[in-house]
Amino acid sequence: MSEIAAHPSAVVPFHDPSRRRRLVKVGGWLVGIVLVVIVLNLLGVDVVGWLQDLWNEIKDVPPGYMVAGVFFQSGQTLLAGLSYYGILRAAYPGQVDFWPIVTAYAVGVAMNNFLPANIGTFATLVMFAAIIPGATFPGSLAAYLVQKIFFTIAGTFVYLYLFLSVPGSFNESLGNISEDPLRTILIAAGGGFLIVILSRIFWKQLKKLWAKAKQGGVILSRPKEYLTHAFLPSFLSWLCKLAVIGIFLAAFTIPVTFESVMWVTGSGSLANVVSVTPGAVGITQATNALALDSCCDVAKSTAVDYSTAQQLITTAWNVLFATVLVVSVFGWRGGKQLVTQSYADAKVKVAEQKEQHAEKKAAKRAEREASGRGRFQRGPDDAAEEASSSLPREGEHDA
Repeated sequence: MSEIAAHPSAVVPFHDPSRRRRLVKVGGWLVGIVLVVIVLNLLGVDVVGWLQDLWNEIKDVPPGYMVAGVFFQSGQTLLAGLSYYGILRAAYPGQVDFWPIVTAYAVGVAMNNFLPANIGTFATLVMFAAIIPGATFPGSLAAYLVQKIFFTIAGTFVYLYLFLSVPGSFNESLGNISEDPLRTILIAAGGGFLIVILSRIFWKQLKKLWAKAKQGGVILSRPKEYLTHAFLPSFLSWLCKLAVIGIFLAAFTIPVTFESVMWVTGSGSLANVVSVTPGAVGITQATNALALDSCCDVAKSTAVDYSTAQQLITTAWNVLFATVLVVSVFGWRGGKQLVTQSYADAKVKVAEQKEQHAEKKAAKRAEREASGRGRFQRGPDDAAEEASSSLPREGEHDA
């Protein structure tokens, strides 16, 4: 934490030491927002009316449903933080306390609700390295990968369920097997070959990462401890997420079935993958509306109202919950310094990652040109570098 004092700009908004200029910038943003709303209204877009309707929808959510929703949302965060605690405690025995780890995770989840480029995820990993004496960033990254094992399995289950639940999905994809067995055999062989190639690529990349940061994932060498201290809390966190979805669906009188919850879960996950907006705002509402229309014939307007209300309420709660934890665990001054410095370091990590990825791509391109290889003749390292170039959002399973 001694570095914080050396970077005073990290603990002031907009990195501007002048209070007057900071207030002017805040005022400028507010005026800009008002002007945008006015222009949209002049163009026929009733933003004010939409906001009023949205507020009415949120107010119409029964208080009991809202309380239950934020209760399970808190459980989701606490249990996911508990899984991180189990992983990091195994990696750094005697150096890890429960509440600081949960707080660091909650901060990352809150940041990812309104910041782009996975900054919240990086901030969480930086905070782990800052609050655990023996931890390093590669070690935190390894812990992140271990923690995501369950959520990768859960996501795969959801996508498979959605695919298999679509009537005629195999017929539409492969046609009638008896009509064209040769094509079916070729597709199956090609799929198997692709799986083998991808497995070799990612196994090679995983070995590289493990060599650099194996301490962070030491819990994997203790299967029983991993299942009870990491896998189980992650599973319970995921169940809390499903409960949040079911509660808000019920609040908008949308049928709460296993099918509807899975479709919302899958569409929300897909929105996080393809969206570049903070918190996947907009694309989440679009994918949720399409999913609920497809599975349950829910009117798009109702689905959008549900999705928007759930996202606004859970986002506000995530920010409030993280703020209370930071103040309670680290104190106002210490928490402010830790979070702002971690945020600043996270932005640097994101920039470094993008720069390194661009440099590696340029080097690979130059190597291919020098060796005479074509654009699509790529070795395993090329694909592995691209596969490891992006880091999913922390708390993306919350979507």
